[in-house]
Amino acid sequence: MVTEWVEPGVMTTAGKYAGLLDGLPADAAGVARVVQGLLIHEFWAEAYGVTLAEPDRDRVNLRRVEQVLEAITSRDDRPLDVPREPGERIATNCRGFSVLAVALFRARGVPARARCGFGAYFKPGWFEDHWVAEYFDGGRWRLVDAQIDDLQRKQLALSFDLTDVPRDQFVIAGDAWTRVRAGHADPGRFGLTFLNEAGDWWIAANLMRDAAALDNVELLPWDLWGAMPEPEDTVDVALFDELAAATAGPSMGEVRRLLADERLRVPAEVHNAQHGRKEALA
Repeated sequence: MVTEWVEPGVMTTAGKYAGLLDGLPADAAGVARVVQGLLIHEFWAEAYGVTLAEPDRDRVNLRRVEQVLEAITSRDDRPLDVPREPGERIATNCRGFSVLAVALFRARGVPARARCGFGAYFKPGWFEDHWVAEYFDGGRWRLVDAQIDDLQRKQLALSFDLTDVPRDQFVIAGDAWTRVRAGHADPGRFGLTFLNEAGDWWIAANLMRDAAALDNVELLPWDLWGAMPEPEDTVDVALFDELAAATAGPSMGEVRRLLADERLRVPAEVHNAQHGRKEALA
């Protein structure tokens, strides 16, 4: 039921800043426009003429929307629909854009959820590790990439509607897993180019992240826990076959049943691989 994704979750609650979301746009283009005026992707910063200092770059590790809003308003307390200059925006990544978009949708009563998977529109022939938001328009679920503004669209030469991203352009992690298992896709094409890493283990890790996000716990892209495999590990094919099937609908009953498994359960603390330490989620 779409009602599973209307109320804010632990990561998407605005907390004491909830009032700032009142009156913001509820349509996908409007949500994306607001988010793009507040955030800047750490790897795209130079394209906007911005050089990020290390403290600014580390803001990509802010997990909760309330923390992000605190960072935004402490720098500039104008209404959130006033676009900040690129150098005044808060550094984040695709996950950060997507989670803030989900928070804005939900604040206006629009069912929305963050999805972890792979984008086909960053490098030809490659499915790049990526997050988008998915929102329900009353008829069907649509994907919106709130990260891609006019500058990025032009540089990437994109022609499709970024408020209704085609499912062959953004492939949800479970769909990627199913394609690979059926022999319809090469696992070596799914990963992160700048790390030169790819494979079925990467797809499996993103599948765990996507399942957790469906259950309203949107982890950082480098958070590690449980059965999440490393490159040298043998992937538990049966486990991830089951998880891919559950996330396909998705069936929240099945997703939650599987997330109760100690191999998949999101613990109170996860390993932040970027910081090299365990960190509490709440």
